[in-house]
Amino acid sequence: MSDKSPSNLKLLGLVTAWYAGNTFYNIYNKKATNMIHAHWFVACAQLVVGIVWSAVMWGSGMRKKPNLSAQDIAACIPIGLGACVAHAGSVLAMGSGSVSFAQIVKACEPVFAAVIGLVVPPMDVKPLLAYFMLIPIVGGVGLACIKEGKGVDINYTAFMWASIANLAAALKGKLGGSVTKALKADKSKNMDAANVYAVVNILSFLCTVPMVVIAEMSSLPTEWEKAVAAHGAQAVITNIALSGFFFYIYNEFAFAFTASVGAVTSSVLNTAKRVIIIVVSSIVFAEAMERNTVIGSAVAILGTFAYSLTSKKAPSKKKKA
Repeated sequence: MSDKSPSNLKLLGLVTAWYAGNTFYNIYNKKATNMIHAHWFVACAQLVVGIVWSAVMWGSGMRKKPNLSAQDIAACIPIGLGACVAHAGSVLAMGSGSVSFAQIVKACEPVFAAVIGLVVPPMDVKPLLAYFMLIPIVGGVGLACIKEGKGVDINYTAFMWASIANLAAALKGKLGGSVTKALKADKSKNMDAANVYAVVNILSFLCTVPMVVIAEMSSLPTEWEKAVAAHGAQAVITNIALSGFFFYIYNEFAFAFTASVGAVTSSVLNTAKRVIIIVVSSIVFAEAMERNTVIGSAVAILGTFAYSLTSKKAPSKKKKA
């Protein structure tokens, strides 16, 4: 059986598209959430763009349609729910505070993943050194929240939503890993990395709609009118559409890259990605970066990098008969 590994040029292309898409997503998402204060609606509308993209790919025959049973779809619903909360939590965090602060808090995702791995069966115990690497992550985020001359200065709303996004992402990874692995293994399902993400995106949208109705439907017409009056309908629609396009694209390339190189390498590069986003958003949105914020974010991101490298278990040695 031939094991064909992707070329370095292909991997470079995937990483470049992933990083560029993620950076542009954060820029347009922040612009959209600054324009209209209906952030569940923005998160929901962004997912619609991905659904349209998938429909075009499947309808044109450029990509095979998934061949899923009702049982398969039911098994994917918890993944879609986790994706819904992870995405919406990130949008609400960046809508409530700065992009850089949300990214710093999201660097804590390994802490949530480690805890979920221990409390949600089957238990996933990491090497001891990996757990020690969680200390600089938490410490770095804590330091980033301390402002010189002010003490602890936290945007609690942004912190809460970013933390909820981290928890949801950790649960999605834990509960969905075995499901997506089984679907990918069955070739008759047509569930490669791109289709897995497309299906999760659709389910995420369906889970987000009720939250828009519950949280924002009563105020949405008023907020839309305010946004259009202040910025113009074209600007609001353009920023939401572009943020949705880049959100879908960067995730599709990230899924493809992870499928090619594995979760550990992908996690390491996901950590490096946060540095780019923090720097770019600080420049684009003139977000002040105090000394403690810079040092704290650097410590947290390096801790995440170290956790990614140390969390991989050594392969078990098989005894020879």
